[in-house]
Amino acid sequence: MKEEDLKKLNEKYYSGDSTGEEERTLRDYFNNDKIFEGYETEKEIFSYYASSVEIPEPSIDFEKKILAAIDTQEMRKESPGIRKYLFPALSAAAGLLLLAGSYFFFTNRSESSDTFKDPEIAYAETVKILRDISSQLNHGALGLEPVGKLNELTNKSFVTINKSTRMVERNLKNLDYLQKAIEIMQIPE
Repeated sequence: MKEEDLKKLNEKYYSGDSTGEEERTLRDYFNNDKIFEGYETEKEIFSYYASSVEIPEPSIDFEKKILAAIDTQEMRKESPGIRKYLFPALSAAAGLLLLAGSYFFFTNRSESSDTFKDPEIAYAETVKILRDISSQLNHGALGLEPVGKLNELTNKSFVTINKSTRMVERNLKNLDYLQKAIEIMQIPE
């Protein structure tokens, strides 16, 4: 077989226009050990087809069986079942339970009452509690003081690094000017 013929048959096969005879020709060609270079993938495909079992033809009443299965599925969907009535009923019951629960929750809440009869004592107690909280927060902030110092030292070291980087850049620019001067001075031969 010529490579041009093989290429045309391959194109017809992949486009779905090949006949059974042309497919047998391709199958026979790719079952040989000698094939044209670049057709190794097709050889693997056709050797798989040759080794696989033939796909049986569907039975005569195949279409009828499929249509009957579709019809039974449609009948199941249309027939009212437990699900059709159960889910709405359960949803309504859950909603009623939520309403009843929230009613009892809000009606049985006790109103907060004053713990101090004298407003000056209440104010003094509030100030005492707030001072206590403030001192505890300040005590916690003391533990963070080393972190602040570490952050400050880090910032100082970045400033130092930036200064040295700028010095290196300046010196590199001078070297760049020197390199350009050397290139200009060189006389082409």
